[in-house]
Amino acid sequence: MIHLPLAHLLSEPVGVSHYVMVGAVLFTCGVLCMATKRNALGVLMGIELVLNGANLNFIAFGSHVLRNDVNSLGLDGQLMAMFVIVLAAAEAAVLLAIALNFYNNHNSIDVDRADELLG
Repeated sequence: MIHLPLAHLLSEPVGVSHYVMVGAVLFTCGVLCMATKRNALGVLMGIELVLNGANLNFIAFGSHVLRNDVNSLGLDGQLMAMFVIVLAAAEAAVLLAIALNFYNNHNSIDVDRADELLG
């Protein structure tokens, strides 16, 4: 009988490899969304998917399963994810301000028309 790696992942209890797989899928979906969307908000959604995929991997690699140090709190992955979430919120606020200003000037938020912003 042939054992496929995906079938093996589906039959075992949830572990770090499952979280890494979901994080990789989120990251890939985000990259595809950033590459294919013409709308600035679509690109922003792709960036958020990429950051969430990275956050999931930070949490998975910071889990107690991979930790060998008994004296550690094991919050390294969670702290990195919190830092990324704060940066994503700041990035979203700045991009929203830029998108609103661009829409006020051009009545569109098409990414292709943003070449007029070159100083």
